[in-house]
Amino acid sequence: MKKILLGTAAVIGTAVTAQAGGLDRSGQDIGIIFESGNRLELSYGNARPDLTGRDFLGNNVDNVAKSFGNTSAGLRYELSPKVSVAVVVDEPYGSDIVYEGNPASTMLGGTTATVDSFAVTALARYKFNDSFSLHGGMRYQELSASVDLRGLAYGGLSGYRAEFDKDGAVGFVVGAAFERPEIGMRVALTYNSKITHDLATRESMNGTLISQGTTEIVTPETLNLEAQTGIAADTLLFGSIRYARHEDTQVSPTLFDASVDPTVSGSSITDIENTTDIEIGIGRRFSDKFAAQVAIGYLASSSDSLVSPLTPTNGSRYISVGGSYTLNESVTLSGGIRYTKFGDAYAETGTPDVARAQFNDNSAVSAGFKVAYTF
Repeated sequence: MKKILLGTAAVIGTAVTAQAGGLDRSGQDIGIIFESGNRLELSYGNARPDLTGRDFLGNNVDNVAKSFGNTSAGLRYELSPKVSVAVVVDEPYGSDIVYEGNPASTMLGGTTATVDSFAVTALARYKFNDSFSLHGGMRYQELSASVDLRGLAYGGLSGYRAEFDKDGAVGFVVGAAFERPEIGMRVALTYNSKITHDLATRESMNGTLISQGTTEIVTPETLNLEAQTGIAADTLLFGSIRYARHEDTQVSPTLFDASVDPTVSGSSITDIENTTDIEIGIGRRFSDKFAAQVAIGYLASSSDSLVSPLTPTNGSRYISVGGSYTLNESVTLSGGIRYTKFGDAYAETGTPDVARAQFNDNSAVSAGFKVAYTF
């Protein structure tokens, strides 16, 4: 019974981790530290969002969110029955937004936002006994970005561009877990600290360099609660809650800040609400080699549907299906597909906020694949 239920947990690791919408791409998954033995994992996910709308001048807004891929890898090594270590490489945050259209005749035509990231997380886990354990470590993260503001919605700021050079910084991870292996039960709570970057910044207007300096950008602190338990022979119930404090992610370059309101400091290019992601699902092991899962997820929407043009969604719901197949004692293949439905939103600019475009009935399809090798 113990072996069967724990085997079903492999289904949860299907590589549908690429998120469409917002900046969160990987969920900062550290699940490999809870596996057994020595293990190497390689994952790839691809998301194809469809975010279309209409601006308040009557212009159609073609898909502003470009397709993207997300690659991750993890290596776990068991030093003793009580101590294990792991290294996880991923791309935790990203954005690729492009508004097509003439900035002289559309609200947002020519506006773009690109965010790239890379992270390496070194972890250790200590098991006090079969029930209680602690885990934690350090995360090194790199971040770079660029933003173009174009269109009638930005008034005198149309033509503004900011380039943020790559910067590396360090944060930490800490957590604890409670387990009952005989029924496949585990509850794990993990805190990821915010990471503060100081990015060299160049600001220009219509191609003319105006300002050079440094901009502080903070990636959010997050809290992940993950749980699973066997509910019947060969059947596992699982779920998770992820909270991200995005309100800390303020981007206030010198020229932009002064241009928005010279009397008030701290004007931000971004305006992202704190988010809470909830998922629940069920996995079943059909044979010694094959298992499958289905899950539904929910990202809470804000009561204020006015959002940044750089993240034009308000909450989401999704359903995912996946499976895993064990080739032999060493190699397991897993994969899955997810359909996400985004909440309707209004892209806004100005102070006070003024709606400039409406985004309705949008969605995304993402798929992923993982190879796991135990040794």
